[in-house]
Amino acid sequence: MFEPIVDRELHEECGVFGIVGVENAASLTYYALHALQHRGQQGCGIVTVDKDGQFNRQRGAGLVTEVFNEEKISKLHGTMAVGHVRYPMQGCTGNENIQPLMFRHNTGDFALAHNGNIVNAKLLRTYLENKGSLFQSTSDCEVLAHLIKKENAQKDRPRIYAIIDALNMMEGAYSILIMTKNRIYACRDKNGFHPLSIGRLGSGYVVASETCAFDTIGAEYIRDINPGEIVTISEKGIRSCDFSEYKRHTMCSMEYIYFARPDSDIEGCNVHAYRKESGRLLFKEAPADADIVVGVPDSSLSAAMGYAEASGLPYEMGLIKNKYIGRTFIQPSQAMREKGVRMKLSAVRSIVKDKRIVLVDDSIVRGTTSRRIIKMLREAGAKEVHVRIASPEMTSSCFYGVDTSTKDQLISAYRSVDEVRQIIGADSLAYLSPDALLKAGKRDELCMACFTGHYPTALYSYEEQAKSKIDE
Repeated sequence: MFEPIVDRELHEECGVFGIVGVENAASLTYYALHALQHRGQQGCGIVTVDKDGQFNRQRGAGLVTEVFNEEKISKLHGTMAVGHVRYPMQGCTGNENIQPLMFRHNTGDFALAHNGNIVNAKLLRTYLENKGSLFQSTSDCEVLAHLIKKENAQKDRPRIYAIIDALNMMEGAYSILIMTKNRIYACRDKNGFHPLSIGRLGSGYVVASETCAFDTIGAEYIRDINPGEIVTISEKGIRSCDFSEYKRHTMCSMEYIYFARPDSDIEGCNVHAYRKESGRLLFKEAPADADIVVGVPDSSLSAAMGYAEASGLPYEMGLIKNKYIGRTFIQPSQAMREKGVRMKLSAVRSIVKDKRIVLVDDSIVRGTTSRRIIKMLREAGAKEVHVRIASPEMTSSCFYGVDTSTKDQLISAYRSVDEVRQIIGADSLAYLSPDALLKAGKRDELCMACFTGHYPTALYSYEEQAKSKIDE
């Protein structure tokens, strides 16, 4: 018998934002972080540099609107800032892990903000501790800081060389902002797992995890930062260099499927358009004999629209999301999570009663929410519920910044499609194919490790892998 473990919500580690050469940098960072709130809801922070080169930071647990007010923003002086919103990975809770992190050093202070997950972080931490480093947090971000400063004998070199050396020691997914007293270094891993874009705002520049942050503050999108690239941003302009010749465009497929806002563009593809096309392809692969199409709010609505268009079935708002419930998914008890789904979603009885429904969702992770939604629709009078998922079966752990590191939490890991169908109580169940994920965005590559089990990097999960890297 499948036992519910935790709530359905997938969470990514965080979102980052940086701004250079713009007045009221802290206020603009606040609004940008609000636009990126969907990427992390458990903590946030802003660091600025004033005209004297002094770093100032405000951070705390909670939503952007809960952590910041006018008084705190007024203390953050300067025309340059980095900001961060976070959802902590397992083992990374605590206020000491709320970014941006700040570091004092005789070669110059700096702040770090990071999105992603370093798969060899534990190995590097041990290496650094053996060389005398003392860590104050469990964040991967701090590992980078110590790597940058590991060779004091070369402290007279320009900092960019130390950053290049550090990045080449790290393996995994990362979009990183490093702010010194006069510039920001924006770095993206060589596989390009997560998005990172540059924009222009007046005579200054901005960089963000998603382009929706640019729209919020009135910035103009310039381009994406490429995999394996470091972009140096200062009031004099932007410069670029590569820290790795090995480059791939293995964007995390869940960015398109679930994480990113529909109004964001990722590597030239609008997220809403991608999801809508995936819905059309889903109908071609898995048609259903039904009366209406209903999407699960919010990330599945675009796919549901595409499915309805392709099928000719009417798209109906059979489920309503309550947008004023707060962060129910972080409540500690399973009982509260059970109530949380009822608080979040309700069925529109007059729409779904006596109807055969195609229920389109973006993914099934643990199955608990899918089961409750189907039960809710049946209690509201639905005759049949045919579930169509706009992604493949999630069968493998993610080690690149998504909180599915335990395979036992995934309902599809050890079960057939029909077994999952029976558990969630659907009349039928079908998933989108991996090939369709590529086709929806006209892409040659995506990271689909959570669906296929094929990981783009070494994972360093085993002692022999870790030892071989250290011996190098």
